[in-house]
Order: sequence, then C-alpha cells, then structure tokens
Amino acid sequence: MGVIAGVLVAAFVLVGAKPAAVDWTKRVTQTAQGAFVLGNPAAKTRLVEYVSYTCSHCAHFTNEASAPLKSRYVASGSTAVEVRHAVRDPIDLAATLLARCTGPTRFFAAHEKLFATQEQWFGKGVSYAQANQDALEKAPGPDRVKMLAKGAGLGSIVRLSQTQVDACLANTAQQRPVMAMTQEAWQTRSIPGTPHFLVNGADVPDATSWAALEPRLKTK
Repeated sequence: MGVIAGVLVAAFVLVGAKPAAVDWTKRVTQTAQGAFVLGNPAAKTRLVEYVSYTCSHCAHFTNEASAPLKSRYVASGSTAVEVRHAVRDPIDLAATLLARCTGPTRFFAAHEKLFATQEQWFGKGVSYAQANQDALEKAPGPDRVKMLAKGAGLGSIVRLSQTQVDACLANTAQQRPVMAMTQEAWQTRSIPGTPHFLVNGADVPDATSWAALEPRLKTK
C-alpha cells in the first residue's frame, strides 16, 4: 500500500471510529455548596441523598441500592447522585469529615465502605465514648471529634493514615460545607429523618428503601 493510500485508510478509520463510551460511575464533581456528585453533571435526573453515617436505615439503603443504582441509572449518564450530609452526632461528624478528606475520586468508595462496615466502627465508637465519657466531656469540640475518630478506628476504614486523619480534623475549612449542609437539611428543609431523597428537587416521602425509591427514578 502506498503512503497516500495508507494515510487515506487511516483517516477513514479515525473518522468512522466511534468515541469511547463514558463510564459515568467514575466521574465525580462538586456542587457550589461542596456536595459530591456521582455521574453526569448534566444528567436528566438528579437524585439527592441526605445521609448520616450513624444512621442504620442509611446503611441499609446504600448497601442494597449502590450496585443497581450505578449500573442501571448512573452508568448511562441519565442520572446523577448528589450526597448531602445531615450530621446527627460527633461520631457521624468525624466519619463525614474523613470521608470527604479522601478527595473527590475516592469519596464514594469511602462513603460505601463506611456504610458497609457501620456496625463495626460505630459499635467501637459507642463503646469508646461510654468508657471515656469524662474525658470527652472535658475535651474541646475539635479534640472530642478526633478522640472519637481514633476510638472508632475510622482512619483505617477510609484508608487514611493517622497523620492524614489529624490534619483533616484540624482543618476548620473542611467543616464549613458539612455544617452548612447539615443546617440546610435539618433547619431549612426540615427533613423528617435520614435517609431522605429529592428527585429533581422534589421531596420523595416515605422512601427509605431501594424498592420504594426506584419507581420514582423510572418515571423520570
């Protein structure tokens, strides 16, 4: 094959080739408020999840819904999932801050791992809090959160070293979006509890399971 013919064939192949499909389950962005979003930012359907890491109903939902939600809805680019934090207690705050400190590309893996292992680390955290009640009551707020994070073993759950854990929990800038989301959830929107969902901005009442939520996604 001559040089010119070879160039023409190569050009034809390039023009006729289809672009590689985007795996939207690997795309993470952030909103202006700091919430992490999994999937196509321009998706037709936006699912908002208000979550607390010490909420057993949230763990149940995430453990049963994560795989089908990503494979059936997020992967195609039709649906994006936004996680908003509705913090309920100091152990929850510690878990939330550490999950976010893993960064955008690792956040959703840390998010799912926290729920998958909730009984393990939350049980340790509660036991630690009961055994160290006096010390925790005397400790300033930031130190209390750091003590609970260590007592619950949260660093190893989200794969952060103790140095990274300490730096994360000492960073007050990391706390501002979390506390703003928490205030928006409980005080401004007055959600009834966690998990709570919005589909394209509209509340989805009484949907705390995947079986109850999925029909709302199918109609969008």
